[in-house]
Amino acid sequence: MIREYIQEALERAKYELINNPGEPYYAEVPGLAGVWATGETLEQCRRNLADVIEGWLLLRLRKGFDVPPLGQYRIEIPHQVEIHG
Repeated sequence: MIREYIQEALERAKYELINNPGEPYYAEVPGLAGVWATGETLEQCRRNLADVIEGWLLLRLRKGFDVPPLGQYRIEIPHQVEIHG
């Protein structure tokens, strides 16, 4: 499910050229606050963005923060886990 969520986020990403000689490509994902990346090439920018999305997602899950749904993809952590033995 995480892989599909990241792929959906990449498909929603907005890319643009910026005036930065070292990394002229910039990308962000609307709806995912603070998720952005740059790169020397468009492909590098996309790979960097995938890494940022993964890290952002794992941090939110670790901290117990909600993860906004993207289309049909939802990632939820149960607030209470019961273990029966």
